[in-house]
Amino acid sequence: MDAPTATTTNGQIRGAIDNGVHVFKGIPYATSKRFAAPTAPPAWAGIQDAVAYAPMCPQPTINLGGLFASWTFDKEMSEDCLAINVWTPALRDGGKRPVMVWFHGGDFSSLSGSRNVFDGVRLCNSGDVVVVTLNHRLNAFGFMYLGEVAPQLDAVANPGMLDLVAGLQWVRDNIAEFGGDPSNVTIFGQSGGGGKVATIMAMPAAAGLFHRAIIQSGSYARNAHLQAMTPAEASVLTRSLLAALEIAPDRLADLPMEALVVGLAKAARGPKRPVWRPVADGTVLPEGPWWPKAPAMSANVPLMIGTTATETTMLIGTFDPATFDLDDAGLRTRMAAIFKPDQFDHVLAGMKAAHPGASPSDLFFWITTANMFQKGAWIHAGQKAAQGAAPVYLYELTWCTPVDGGKWQSPHSADLPLVFDNVAKSASMVGTGPDAQTVADAMSAAWIAFARSGNPTTPTLAWPAWTTDTRATMVFDVKSRVVNGYRDDERVLLEGVST
Repeated sequence: MDAPTATTTNGQIRGAIDNGVHVFKGIPYATSKRFAAPTAPPAWAGIQDAVAYAPMCPQPTINLGGLFASWTFDKEMSEDCLAINVWTPALRDGGKRPVMVWFHGGDFSSLSGSRNVFDGVRLCNSGDVVVVTLNHRLNAFGFMYLGEVAPQLDAVANPGMLDLVAGLQWVRDNIAEFGGDPSNVTIFGQSGGGGKVATIMAMPAAAGLFHRAIIQSGSYARNAHLQAMTPAEASVLTRSLLAALEIAPDRLADLPMEALVVGLAKAARGPKRPVWRPVADGTVLPEGPWWPKAPAMSANVPLMIGTTATETTMLIGTFDPATFDLDDAGLRTRMAAIFKPDQFDHVLAGMKAAHPGASPSDLFFWITTANMFQKGAWIHAGQKAAQGAAPVYLYELTWCTPVDGGKWQSPHSADLPLVFDNVAKSASMVGTGPDAQTVADAMSAAWIAFARSGNPTTPTLAWPAWTTDTRATMVFDVKSRVVNGYRDDERVLLEGVST
């Protein structure tokens, strides 16, 4: 079969065929000078090959082994990283397929949208959808706020988020060529990608560019409220990076890429480690994005939101293996570092009652996951439901991976191969037994159904919307089920608890 070609607003591209799916990788969707807003890429003559992933945003090197060993991605880095990837069952056939645009995780600092676990072939073949992933600016390249520290640079706030807006504009203008429907676009993301979904739901520049949204394990910032940084807070982080670089602000614009990456790594080891996040600057991101209320601009957008059951077995246990072997004293020591003294015993007693017989380590992972992630998901579900304009659907993945004897339980990122139906590419995360595929069949079908209609109900799995009366939650496992009032005791326990 001949290589497929497509015509975009900037020129023609040549892709490849993978299991009957048309695949185009590394398509330029925008260009930008450092710290500036993205603009349309220059047009090209002839046919440009689109068969390899583009470089990812510059970032310090991280070692992703263990649970992530099966997942590869292109490790080439460049500031010229604004590229998009498309998987589609057909070209130019007027199919008006649902479009699923993926925002990758890695907080707002690292990784890329080009990992093999995000391959869209199986979703295309099973759901007749168009899958899109993209790379954008991260860390200081995409989220350093310079409005107070270096106003003379005339930098835009949140350029990394504006890159995502540019990507959605490219989808609007081009996706019909790829058999997709520009009026039916779902944005979805996990971890930092979920945070990006939640943030873009409050950005005026993105209004009308998406029609459904899914936040996977992305309700974790600022005491579970997904509250953006203030300009003052963001400026503190900017100054910490400048101190690590030992340069004046004026030099940031022309500092070699490699030097800035070295500075990022140095700052991450310092006492004020920068955590790059969006800034509520009053313009690009006017407020919130999700506190004290859900963003009004996306009130009519149906939302799916959820977590895994034990996010922190990966997020904490990977870096602190001792948390898998806690005794009662060790649990209390770690709890005391998280909760205020007057809340400590109350939370511990309540979680012991909710999980009778749990080991100290299991309690630690249940407590930290609920406090860091699930609390945020419950808050967001309530805020979305209070708008009364579009439904919200809540889920939790409780299936436990058998990897390493099951010690990881339901870790952060376990949902990725299940949602993308890429179990075969993910043995290090989900093992090689049949149960992972069973859960993947249920989750990927629900995601496809939601992208198609705004309702995740499938022929084999009815999923009602979450309301303040029922608090219906889809519990994904080998035998998935809906539970009303799921984990209400923990939700009530953590209400009003601050950390």
